[in-house]
Amino acid sequence: MTKFLPLIAVLALNGCATSETTYLNDGEQGLAIDCSGEANSWATCYEKADASCAGTGYRIVGTDGTPSTKESDKTLGVDVGNYKTRSVVVVCK
Repeated sequence: MTKFLPLIAVLALNGCATSETTYLNDGEQGLAIDCSGEANSWATCYEKADASCAGTGYRIVGTDGTPSTKESDKTLGVDVGNYKTRSVVVVCK
């Protein structure tokens, strides 16, 4: 079991964005992209959107995520222990 701990730690820190097809209220098809976690960023969401739309471009329909932590709430200048959520809905052009 101890042989697998480093592998599990790497997989937990290694982020990956996921996307799934969704439909907007007007029936238009879009992509819901989730790039939550400490190892990801908003840039990860937009890179996944670009890759999912095969380089044709996309239009951002909505975003949702955890607000940034105030400097006074950080430990030694680092946001420790707070799970970040980030998601974006896009429509490919």
